[in-house]
Amino acid sequence: MDVVLSTVAALVASAFAVELGRSALRRPRLHAQVWAVAMTLYAAATWALVVGLAFGWSAIGFRVFYLFGAIANIPFLAAGSVALVLGERSGRRFALAVTGFVAAGAIAVLIAPLESPVAKVGIPEGSELYAFGIEVGSVTLPGPRVFAVISGAVGTLVLVGLALVSTVRAWRTNRRLAAGNLLIVLGAVAPATGGSLTALGEGAALALSLLVGAVLLYGGYRVAASARGRPHAEVAAPARGA
Repeated sequence: MDVVLSTVAALVASAFAVELGRSALRRPRLHAQVWAVAMTLYAAATWALVVGLAFGWSAIGFRVFYLFGAIANIPFLAAGSVALVLGERSGRRFALAVTGFVAAGAIAVLIAPLESPVAKVGIPEGSELYAFGIEVGSVTLPGPRVFAVISGAVGTLVLVGLALVSTVRAWRTNRRLAAGNLLIVLGAVAPATGGSLTALGEGAALALSLLVGAVLLYGGYRVAASARGRPHAEVAAPARGA
């Protein structure tokens, strides 16, 4: 069942990424471009989950899943929200900072030793495989878990906060737009909830939460976009990572 749920979630995320990419090509705007990148990362992490569940996990597969799902996509989603709600100038600065952060996180994921062999079945836990620090000579550098914690805490705060700001702005004048943003808030929270349950041993929850998150995010984006009658409605965050 986990494989089926994860596959459907990956298909929904991929369709959403393609739609965002086409929209960004038709009408280049920073928030749409950044969201297209973020949703592609969401889809890539979900496909990595599908492969791991269906064929067994490898060290490389887990690193891809962890980097794209736990570190990379949430900050890019937040950057897209900043660009839309606070303006492209702020969005570009935030996106540049995010790019540096994700690049550092990618290096940490690539060089960090695994504390134990990756389990072939189920969903491997980053807390069991990665330490908080990486020893490089006599220097201790932040490990992948540090980047994941920062990504989840700061990225989610910005993502949900700006979505709520957009909801409040639209509540009196455009209830449909406000409803779309509320769906996006729920979609942003769903994968984080699944990740928490996974840490408690409920592996099936992650696959389901990714599917629920992708559907709510895609649906919220469509509802908010239709409220403005064009593909670039004031949507604070069209997607969230695994």
